[in-house]
Amino acid sequence: MDNVVVIAGPTASGKTELAIRLAKEVDGEIISADSMQVYQYMNIGTAKPTCGEMQGVPHHLLDVVKPDIPFNVAMFKERALECIQDILQRKRLPIVAGGTGLYINSLIYNIQFSETVCDEGFRERMRNVAISEGPKVLHDRLSQVDPESAGRIHWNNVKRVIRALEVYEFTGKPISEHQRESRKVPPPYRYLVFFMDMDRKDLYARIDKRVDKMIQEGLVDEVKALLEMGYKPDSIAMQGLGYKELIPYLKKEITLEEAIHVLKRDTRHYAKRQLTWFKAIEGIIPLPGGTGNIEKNTKKIQEHLETCI
Repeated sequence: MDNVVVIAGPTASGKTELAIRLAKEVDGEIISADSMQVYQYMNIGTAKPTCGEMQGVPHHLLDVVKPDIPFNVAMFKERALECIQDILQRKRLPIVAGGTGLYINSLIYNIQFSETVCDEGFRERMRNVAISEGPKVLHDRLSQVDPESAGRIHWNNVKRVIRALEVYEFTGKPISEHQRESRKVPPPYRYLVFFMDMDRKDLYARIDKRVDKMIQEGLVDEVKALLEMGYKPDSIAMQGLGYKELIPYLKKEITLEEAIHVLKRDTRHYAKRQLTWFKAIEGIIPLPGGTGNIEKNTKKIQEHLETCI
């Protein structure tokens, strides 16, 4: 069975740097598992690697769609599997790297999406409820019909709450039950999953530093340009971290300092949820996060690969 390396972890933990270093050592190519890096024109706020940072390593699933085009986990899995197959056929190592837990789970647990429903009318109605009555109203509905999913999904993650409600509405079964049933077919590859673990205090310091760097690099202008291009503030992409927090500043509703404070706070909260998500993955191999451990982590992954030949 062919090997696929997965490097997961919270934002700012050093996944990209490690993936690039590993790819150069083992002749690999990187597949992004980041739900925001798929969008074009959104570079600074998504921490998308620049051409220079890529160091000549091929990257896949970056800049896939425009910000007003929906992109979901089923689409990710389909495209990621195509990339994996192509990379393996060229005798290179696929390296999946990112922090979107749902995307990574779709691969390592081989979650099937062929029978899932899609009703844009229902989604639009639920989005209107979230706007008019608040996102907690939707989460309360989910708690009544699917308490298991409600316990996993944060109330402010409107997209996932609506998806869970949609599946229950049209199938009569919780999305958690669908996911368990869909995992019965084993994955076609051997996924070696590594987790960039970090002390919370150190991770939060790296997050604050990254946000400051994004502001210095022009994140405000990037958000402004997207709005001027006609992308609406309530679109899925513009609700991503780094974008929704700066829109109130551009509307002159809050100061830049207040927007930066909210962005750092929300990013820390997101990283905390990522830590919880990845630590729950069975058989995941922890690695010390941070750029100071790249060489040691690269060697450890190589050692695991050698035992799985």
